[in-house]
Amino acid sequence: MWQADLVDLDAYFARTGASASSSLTELHEAHVRAIPFENIDVMLGRVPSLDLVDIQDKLVARRRGGYCYEHQLLFTAVLERLGYTVARRMSRVKTGPRTHMMSIVDGHLVDVGFGAGMLHPMPLAEGAIVDQAGWPHRLRRERTRWVLEKHTADDWERMHAFEDAVEQQPIDYTMANYYVATHERSPFSRQLVVMRLEPGLSRRLVGSKLTIDRAGEEPEVSEVGDLAATLESLDIALTEGELSHIRSTLGTPVGARS
Repeated sequence: MWQADLVDLDAYFARTGASASSSLTELHEAHVRAIPFENIDVMLGRVPSLDLVDIQDKLVARRRGGYCYEHQLLFTAVLERLGYTVARRMSRVKTGPRTHMMSIVDGHLVDVGFGAGMLHPMPLAEGAIVDQAGWPHRLRRERTRWVLEKHTADDWERMHAFEDAVEQQPIDYTMANYYVATHERSPFSRQLVVMRLEPGLSRRLVGSKLTIDRAGEEPEVSEVGDLAATLESLDIALTEGELSHIRSTLGTPVGARS
């Protein structure tokens, strides 16, 4: 059902730098650091394909990035090929609709597709706190749900909430993907979003503003001048036609998930 047998593990490991002997934590970090989070296909008027062959071609062969469904469907297929037991789930981002894809693997929250969010898996345990690249994240139980929170200067900020027992089918992600890519109220349908995360450094391009956030320091926010150079600094190379199309959209600000 999830097409895990179609994954080219050798190509994936060449892309991420991980290997079949890497631990779950090492696999998670390698994926996040190698493959950008981005919604460029949506900005080009496309609904991203969730067929695993297409995802693999885009994220691995063409060295592009994607958003949560693409990241998670690829990563969980890799994990299944390596023998992990994977439960694919969906969560509600803050107070929005239940559209974010994450997974539960060996008693851990696995989430390689939440933008500049999680670098490592988190144990599914009440009050568990894990440093995520310099920003502490916490899991807590809220009735039947797990809530992921990020520590900010003021307090713990809610990221997303999910129920670990609610199973998902491929069609659930197909429907959510169409909403996220096309609905006028989706944070990804009307502005460019690119995010990168590594230890101590979070970089977020939202619309025409680039935010560089270093752990323990005040964020640096700047207006993008050279779009091509900015995208290349975030490990994304586009054709001139694609760049031209995206430049024409940058004047329409809509809030985006971080």
